[in-house]
Amino acid sequence: MRRISALVAVLALVLVPLVGAGVGTAAWAADKPAVKLSKSQAGTGGSITVSGSGWRPRALLMLLICGRATPSRGVIGGTNSCANADGRAVTTDSKGAFSKKLPVVEPPVPCPCVVHVATVTGEKAEADAVFQVAGHAVEPLPEEAAGGRLSILTDTRLDGSSGLLTWFGAPPQRRLVFTVGNLGTSPVKDPVFQVGTSHGVFAPQWEEQQWRGTIQPGKKARIALPVELAAGAHGSYTVSLKYGGKVLAEQPWGVGRPWGVSLFWILLAVVVPAAVFRIGMAVVERVRPRARVSGRHRGLRLPELRGRLLGSVLGRTSTRSGPTVPRAEPSRSAVASPTSAVPRTTPTLPWFTPDSEPGTAAAGQLSAPKENGSTTPTRKGNT
Repeated sequence: MRRISALVAVLALVLVPLVGAGVGTAAWAADKPAVKLSKSQAGTGGSITVSGSGWRPRALLMLLICGRATPSRGVIGGTNSCANADGRAVTTDSKGAFSKKLPVVEPPVPCPCVVHVATVTGEKAEADAVFQVAGHAVEPLPEEAAGGRLSILTDTRLDGSSGLLTWFGAPPQRRLVFTVGNLGTSPVKDPVFQVGTSHGVFAPQWEEQQWRGTIQPGKKARIALPVELAAGAHGSYTVSLKYGGKVLAEQPWGVGRPWGVSLFWILLAVVVPAAVFRIGMAVVERVRPRARVSGRHRGLRLPELRGRLLGSVLGRTSTRSGPTVPRAEPSRSAVASPTSAVPRTTPTLPWFTPDSEPGTAAAGQLSAPKENGSTTPTRKGNT
C-alpha cells in the first residue's frame, strides 16, 4: 500500500504541471488579444498606460500611436501612419499579459487615431484601441472601395534556391508564393501588389508588381511574384506584401554570405605577387648571362692585346718552327727599361768554340760520358 501511495504521489506531481500548462495554452488559444488604455484622450507631452491580455506568453510587442486608423479597418497606410520614433516595446508575462507606459505624441497623419499593438516576432497578432490626441487634426477616412477585396488565405513562402553565381556575388532571387481570395462582391482584375524588402531594422523598399488575371467573387488564385535583392546582399531580410495600402503578409529571408567573392580576392592577392616575382626573375635571367659572357671575352682579349703592343715596341718576332710555345709576359722592369731588352753580343774567345760560348743555353748544358753509357748534363764555368 505504501508503494502504491508513493507512486500515486509521484504521478500527481508530474501530471499536475502538465495539465496546468495545457489549460493555460488552451486559454491563450481561445482568448483574443485585447488592449486597454488608462485614458481615451490626452495631449502631447503626457503619457498613458497601455495594458493587454490574451497575448502569447513571453511575446515581444510593439506599442505605437497611429493616425488614419480605426479598429474595424486597421491602420490605413501601415506603419507609415504611426509615430515610430516614440514607440515602446514590451514583453508579455507567462500568462500573456502586459502593462506599459506610452508617451503621447502626434502621428504623421491626421486622426482618427488608435494605439496599435502588434507582435514583433513569431506568430503575427495585432490589436487596436481607440485614442484621441488632443489638439491634433481630424479628417474623415477615405471611403472604402466597394467591390472586390483580396485577402491572404494561406501562409506565404519563398520558392527558389541560390546558384553558383549567387555564391560569387550575383543578386539573390526568389519567388513570393501566396494564395489570395476575393471576399468582395465584384471581380478583381489585374491587381497591383507592392512587394517590399527590408534588411534588419530598416524600413522596407517597396516595388509595385502587377499580376495578370481576374479573381471572381468567392474565388481564390495562386500568385507568384519575383523578389530580387541587390548584388552581394547577405544577412537577415524580410519580404513584405502589401495590397490596397495594407500589409497582408511578411516572410523572413536569410541570405548567406557570398564567400566566392572573398575567395577571389584572396587568390588575387596571392597570384598577382607571384606572377610579378616570376616575371622579374625571368628578366634577370635574360640580362645576367649577357653581362657574364661579355666580361669573359673582354678578359681574354686584354693579355693578347698587351702582348702584341709590347712585341711591336721591342721588335720581337716569333719565328720558331714546331709547336708554338706560349711566350711569357715581360716583367715591368723590362718594360720600364727598354735598353735591357736589347740582346748582348759576347766576343768569341780563341779557346772556345761558338757552341760552347759562356752565357748561352748550349754552353750551360754539356754531356759527359758515364760508365753505363748514358750522358748527364753538366754545367761548365769560365776558366
